[in-house]
Amino acid sequence: MKITVIGAGYVGLVSGVCFAELGHEVTCIDNVEQKIKQLNQGEVPIYELGLQPLIADNMEKGTLAFSTELASSVKQADVVIIAVGTPSLPNGQANLSYIEQAAKEIGMALSGYTVIVTKSTVPVGTNEKVRAIIAQHTDEEFDVASVPEFLREGTAVMDTMNPDRIIIGTDSQRAEERLIELHHSLTSNIIVTDIRSAEMIKYASNAFLATKISFINEIANICEKVGADVTQVAHGMGYDKRIGSSFLKAGIGYGGSCFPKDTQALIQIAGQMDYDFKLLKSVVEVNREQRLNIIHKLESLLEGLKGRTIAVWGLAFKPETDDVREAPAFEIIAALRERGAFVKAYDPIAAPNFEAQYGSDGIAYCEDAREAAWQADALCILTEWGEFQQVSPSEIQEWLKSPYLIDGRNVYDQDQLAGTQLVYYSVGRPGMNKGMREEVPLLSL
Repeated sequence: MKITVIGAGYVGLVSGVCFAELGHEVTCIDNVEQKIKQLNQGEVPIYELGLQPLIADNMEKGTLAFSTELASSVKQADVVIIAVGTPSLPNGQANLSYIEQAAKEIGMALSGYTVIVTKSTVPVGTNEKVRAIIAQHTDEEFDVASVPEFLREGTAVMDTMNPDRIIIGTDSQRAEERLIELHHSLTSNIIVTDIRSAEMIKYASNAFLATKISFINEIANICEKVGADVTQVAHGMGYDKRIGSSFLKAGIGYGGSCFPKDTQALIQIAGQMDYDFKLLKSVVEVNREQRLNIIHKLESLLEGLKGRTIAVWGLAFKPETDDVREAPAFEIIAALRERGAFVKAYDPIAAPNFEAQYGSDGIAYCEDAREAAWQADALCILTEWGEFQQVSPSEIQEWLKSPYLIDGRNVYDQDQLAGTQLVYYSVGRPGMNKGMREEVPLLSL
């Protein structure tokens, strides 16, 4: 098939490249000329494992192209995929201006029956709005469909090529058949729903996963009070097939481009329907507070942060990506600076993106992990990069001025810490905390 993907951001670029790898003729469209220039030169504007060689290979085969010219590409397409951003507005609602503009331009360019697929995460009812906008600008036949994405940054190519399921929301038999044909080589788990249900599936899925993360972080906080180990608790919970083991890793909370935005948007969707989504509001609140636990522990250890030098390892919201959107590091570093601390930060990939958004006031961006930790008063691990897991705690002890290590991602285990004099704090594992263990009260029976 001939496919046009509008939006060469994370979702659009990965989706387009993978469809080209499957043998389709794909053109990715973006109105940012510099991005398209980069891509045509073989440079990838995002960090994603396995993406660059696929781009190079499919450009060489002629199955993948990049352009700023939307109209000419849409005229040739069998399927047009909308994958533009839907960032949050100040009130938490999704900004649909990019979706609406794309729909208008598609309508003006159609020349024959085309299936219009929305892959962006959009509020329930958006595809009906897309259909109305397109219809205002064309007399050509077309159908709309919602096919939400479920890829994870860092494993996006693998997730796209090996999906758990494909959700197709459409009210057209013709569109359904074309989209099943497009996706059938990826998986047999193709679920066809009405459009509104498909839109809701995306929000509900992300909200549930965010809920699991906040839940296990609340359990971790209780574990610290009662002397239990959250890693063992989560391990035991995960064997229950009704629960599963994924997203039960305690830490400093979720970030990224999806969970924060989508939870807020779903809260707003519920509010517009006069429904108070109390559970999801609590999920968001727990996530916000979890990040600041690191600050509380540092203040307790150092008896104040003014004039202290704090090392930070990890600025991306998760490992294997350069994405810093809604990364916990923003709030944590801002809180450190507000309290008068100086920050030495290191991330293997994401430091340039972080500096572009946060700036450099009160922060030194370091070239490696050792430089960041050297002679710092404490070290905070905010992202569980594999590189950090290769550094032994004994090395960290040698580098630091004071032996304080705050492990926000539970990178290290008991054996690795044995023999060190580090004052160590992890999340929900009080038995491993040296010098910070709280006295466990007896429970009333």
